[in-house]
Amino acid sequence: MYVAWRDLRFARGRFALIGAVVALITLLVGFLSGLTGGLAAQNVSAVLALPGDRLVLQPVGDAAATFADSAIDDATVTAWREAPGVERVTAIGIRQTRAEGPSGTGGVALFGLDEGTTFPAPPRDDEMVLSSGAATVLNASVGERVTVAGSPYTVSAVGADLSYSHTPVVSLTPAAWRALDERLGGSGTATVLAVSGAPAWDVVAADTGTIASTPLSSLTALPTFRSEIGSLALMIAMLFGVSALVVGAFFTVWTMQRAGDIAVLKALGASTAALVRDALGQALVVLVLGVGVGIGLTAALGAFAGGALPFVLSPLTTLAPAVVMIALGLIGAAVSLRTVTTSDPLTALGSTR
Repeated sequence: MYVAWRDLRFARGRFALIGAVVALITLLVGFLSGLTGGLAAQNVSAVLALPGDRLVLQPVGDAAATFADSAIDDATVTAWREAPGVERVTAIGIRQTRAEGPSGTGGVALFGLDEGTTFPAPPRDDEMVLSSGAATVLNASVGERVTVAGSPYTVSAVGADLSYSHTPVVSLTPAAWRALDERLGGSGTATVLAVSGAPAWDVVAADTGTIASTPLSSLTALPTFRSEIGSLALMIAMLFGVSALVVGAFFTVWTMQRAGDIAVLKALGASTAALVRDALGQALVVLVLGVGVGIGLTAALGAFAGGALPFVLSPLTTLAPAVVMIALGLIGAAVSLRTVTTSDPLTALGSTR
């Protein structure tokens, strides 16, 4: 690493420039990752919180099953409850509408399900449980009244921050949800079943004409999730590719400029492996410093903007992109080492002059 450290000290401006570029790309990747995580949480956190090993949806015709179109009748609910190996079936109704609080109005996602599961639910038909997001939007607290479609409900509790398709969740009893759904023009049938146990999933699903998926797999049944996360993931992947190309191009030019020095080192007895380690070590130093600065800026910006934007600051949105950036940068630098591995020591002795 002697030559690498000498280059880093001698050409501080050039290496500072590439380090700054790496830091900016890392900032973009980290911020997009945090924003993607925040938007995903606002979209699917309530679905992931539903109780059960599988979520059962009813497709319409030949189309793929979606939460927006699924409607599961009582006969299908009974069939799943009576299937061998099923331990518990929770019928859940989902509908988006508007609610009016003491001094606030906003869109909410109404979830109707029985009390006694891991998902918060009220004990009585004239009560509701607000997520923390719904409590903020409606400016309501425990004991106050919230009106939905002309019906008043008392807030029995305020739970975790759960959202469905970017609307905060409000939970009701099944009877209260059914009455509201019918009043709003729906059929009052359940939207999804949360099933626990170990039945023959495919067999029961085929017999009932439904689709049983794990909670994570069922997220694709939310059209907004597919389009939103797909677009952001594509941008992140493109930024990763740009980072590899930028670092690779920089070290390609830099290595070509050092061709004479490399030939001299080879003529003096330096092995190709030692020169490769020297060049990759140099790239690693630049990448670690640049990525470290970028992740630090991401964390600071995320903490500052977290209250105004749906931003998630976690190891998955900071450390994971940092590791990928360093790995791709090293790959790009490794591609540029052809000059190191093919340099002829005789060049340093003037054989081509």
